[in-house]
Amino acid sequence: MGLDDAPHEILERTALLDAETGERAGEAYGSVTPPMTSQKSQRRQSTFVKRARYYIPSLAWIPNYSLSLFGGDFLAGVTVASMLIPQSVSYASALAKLSPVTGLFSASIPGIIYALLGSSRQLNVAPEAALSLLLGQAISDIRHDYPDPHSDEADLLGLGIATVITFQVGLISFLLGFFRLGFIDVVLSRALLRGFITAVAVVITIEQFIPMFGLTKLMRQVDPQTTLEKAAFLLRNVFDNANVLTTTISFSALFALVALRYLKAYFKNTWYIYRIPEVLVVVIVSTVLSAEFRWDKMGVDILGDVDVRTAGSLIQFPLQGYNFKFLHRTTSTAVLIAVVGFLDSIVAAKQNAARFGYSISPNRELVALGAANLAGSFIPGTLPAFGSITRSRINGDVGGRTQMASIVCSVFILLATFFLLPWLYFLPKCVLAAIIGLVVFSLLAETPHDVIYYWRMQAWVDMALMCLTFFLSIIYNIEVGVISSLVISLLLVVHRSSKTRMTILGRIPGTDRWKPLKENPEAEENVPGALIVRIRENLDFANTAQLKERLRRLELYGVHKSHPSEEPSRAQASILVFHLADVDTCDASAAQIFYELSEEYKSRGVGIFITHLRPAVQKTFAKAGLYDLLGYDAFRINVADAMAIVEGERTRESSFILGSH
Repeated sequence: MGLDDAPHEILERTALLDAETGERAGEAYGSVTPPMTSQKSQRRQSTFVKRARYYIPSLAWIPNYSLSLFGGDFLAGVTVASMLIPQSVSYASALAKLSPVTGLFSASIPGIIYALLGSSRQLNVAPEAALSLLLGQAISDIRHDYPDPHSDEADLLGLGIATVITFQVGLISFLLGFFRLGFIDVVLSRALLRGFITAVAVVITIEQFIPMFGLTKLMRQVDPQTTLEKAAFLLRNVFDNANVLTTTISFSALFALVALRYLKAYFKNTWYIYRIPEVLVVVIVSTVLSAEFRWDKMGVDILGDVDVRTAGSLIQFPLQGYNFKFLHRTTSTAVLIAVVGFLDSIVAAKQNAARFGYSISPNRELVALGAANLAGSFIPGTLPAFGSITRSRINGDVGGRTQMASIVCSVFILLATFFLLPWLYFLPKCVLAAIIGLVVFSLLAETPHDVIYYWRMQAWVDMALMCLTFFLSIIYNIEVGVISSLVISLLLVVHRSSKTRMTILGRIPGTDRWKPLKENPEAEENVPGALIVRIRENLDFANTAQLKERLRRLELYGVHKSHPSEEPSRAQASILVFHLADVDTCDASAAQIFYELSEEYKSRGVGIFITHLRPAVQKTFAKAGLYDLLGYDAFRINVADAMAIVEGERTRESSFILGSH
């Protein structure tokens, strides 16, 4: 018996004996070649290091960090921090209706975690206006179930609700990335996002006009719920009950912010002007003026004392007894924030990756953003934090080249949280509202362009989806608007993917080439009763559900559009040939449907041939029993081979009929 004929056990023992002999020989002769086990260990260690650096990018960039990059990273971090400090305070107090310090923690802790785990070098992770608004609406809805929605108990409850939502946002984002679902950015169309962003801009504008006109106390008494009710409240009270000084301060601050922004754009090539943080300038000037003239004694609301500890101890486990009951009620909001936040983040990350010449992974981004929000949720009341297109672009413009810029930014914000807040005691709250008003300009900037584009392209479905998202968000709330449009968007995707792309083939005269009739006018169907169908995509459970109906329409009406009420333009097929060159994969459900379809045609006496079958699909069809059902002769190399058999059989039948006569 030769070695090739030996049993499997003998082969294994021989291999082990050879390995042991080789190792002993190496030891005996002092060979420098490491033992096999040592080589395997080194390979495993090398693979582990590579994987660790891939999944935890900080293990790659921190050891190789060059001090020559620190100057740009430091300047970028300080610049973004100076803009982000007043913004995050504004988002927390004016949009989320929480303590200002929650915004500062949300702008610092998640940024550090993301810098260690994220793959984008310029992405700045912090609270966003739209997401803070969604959080604030969820908190307001639950607060109104209590007798006094503005009491200290209700404020503590708001911190708990925010913590629960941020924890869920982090967990959802982390799990989406862990299970490699980073492709969810294809679910929300641009039209839906434009409707959402436009609605957010309008809602923010209406909500911020209330403190800008000094109507906050009156609003708490009237307590309007929806955006339309708040708009009506403004129209009724803005002329009679507005605080003149507050109104003057608000719109002066807004004018100064807009003027400084345009001035910076004009002097873009002058670095010391372009890098001026206009938001910080307005905050400092308004705070100094407020302290000097004691605007608080003239009816202007000021920031006042802010306790760094938001609820008892600084760090707590996110799910406590008092807020665990809101877990289920806030899940839909958390899902929406996670999806929309990821979309903004991935767009910003891709833009910077293309600009600076590196690649990112959507799945790793989801994991990093999820971990950042999970870490942030351990500080009570933190807001969800995601990447910003604007801040990330500024980060890159100023000189940020690595994630060190985010760490510098977060450190400065933490220092401001613990040491700078007392200096902002006299900061007018209406100035914070004006800062958010500046965000509205950037949110609305692209809306006219998109509307004109959809109108010019006659993209009525996109236009309708955008309008539906906008109006439902205004009439009800943003969550209802986005979820309704998301369901419709998913239904449209399913509807389009359920239609298998198929076409009828005809022979090019004088050749054995078969081409689509629609694309090749010279192609013709020269075998009566034969229908040759080319399926032009992979088969799965979604697009094969209607395969039978679509084949029936092709059989009776051809490739031209026609209504089912019209008379059939073609006779029923007696031969059906499937051209499957474009089918790379076929799942079990699709194979089952294909089997049932073939069984039905066979029972009708229709001959079936399957051509250009790829190896993977061939194995699936064999497991599904299609070879047993149709026979091996039904599977041919190409269409010409199958049609030669059909024509040969018909020639023999004609000869037999003529011979019998």
